[in-house]
Amino acid sequence: MKYEVKISLMVYKIAYAVFFAVMLSLVRGVTYSYEIGIALEAPMAILAVSFCADTYTQEITSKRSEIQRLWSMKKRIYSIYRRLVIQEIFLLFVAVIGYGLFLIFQNPRAFDIGQNGSENEIYQFLVYFVSIAITLGFWGLLSNFLSCLFRNMWWGIGGCLILWLITNSSVGDRYLGVWNLFSYTFRNVEKGNDFRWICGKIVCICIGMTVVAILPKIIEKRG
Repeated sequence: MKYEVKISLMVYKIAYAVFFAVMLSLVRGVTYSYEIGIALEAPMAILAVSFCADTYTQEITSKRSEIQRLWSMKKRIYSIYRRLVIQEIFLLFVAVIGYGLFLIFQNPRAFDIGQNGSENEIYQFLVYFVSIAITLGFWGLLSNFLSCLFRNMWWGIGGCLILWLITNSSVGDRYLGVWNLFSYTFRNVEKGNDFRWICGKIVCICIGMTVVAILPKIIEKRG
């Protein structure tokens, strides 16, 4: 496991992920606390794409894949999944830290201050936590999958970037609606009881599960 952590969380990756969260919390302005999740979701998705794209292709560029080919296919796949889990946990930690930095640096106002104001803030954070966990998982898996498919991390990043630009736009919101991958970002915050945006996260989960199921076959064929 120590080897997997060392490979997955290189010093430069940790550094640019933390720097990214700090700079975003300083540069991206928010007025209300509900805007923090909106400010973080799309940028954190891009971070996950770049962070996870080389999960397996680094084995190819470093020539370690020749050694991995001596392993059983089951062991190779488990190794990739372990690295993805390690990376996703770290990114989720960064996302939580980023949320806290927004609160510290910008001190946004609560959207609905009342008798249950503190409870509303906790609720907002929990919704953000679940949403960002799904978002990070989806984009991290997809970038790694495309990189494995084309045996090049830049194809993985480029393919995800195109999808990101389409879905994280007014066009994506208009035509995909609650089924948009960024449905949390485009949700109607004034209707707190409207959970239709969860449909978009269900799409992320379904695609992610499909990627997990197909990835072993891609690794077996592409090497």
